[in-house]
Amino acid sequence: MNRNNVSVGVLLIAVAVILLLGKIGVFGFLGSLLWPLLVLAPGVVLHMLYFNRVLPPGVLVPGGILVTYSLMFLFCNVFGWGAMSYIWPGFIFGVAVGLYELYFFERRDRGALTASVILTAVSALLFGMAVLAKLGVYFIVIVLVIAGLLLIWRRPRAW
Repeated sequence: MNRNNVSVGVLLIAVAVILLLGKIGVFGFLGSLLWPLLVLAPGVVLHMLYFNRVLPPGVLVPGGILVTYSLMFLFCNVFGWGAMSYIWPGFIFGVAVGLYELYFFERRDRGALTASVILTAVSALLFGMAVLAKLGVYFIVIVLVIAGLLLIWRRPRAW
């Protein structure tokens, strides 16, 4: 038997299996769930190329951004895209992560650290505001109950 015929036969069987799996929806399901890995891969590659000293330290910024965004997208794929109404400040935080990586791993530039800290603070503030806007009623209820309990426990002696 010719080796070439065996290789072509195995290739044809592999193509048939891939087509069959595609027809029954396996790739559609996996693709819809795991597509953030396509965003994660370039971020990881940029980090690997930097740590292998192939690319300059500037690639850490887009690498950190891509990794952070891919984790956000994966979170939304698992828990639903309604979660984006809470975690959207992560887009600002992704830039902060990239700048902090640049500061931490290479340049020790105070400007990168300052920008990273400011962007992290802005992101945390916006995240808190987003959560408060969505869950504000529950926060108000808790504050009112605590205030009522304090008034009951600290009642005046005149009663």
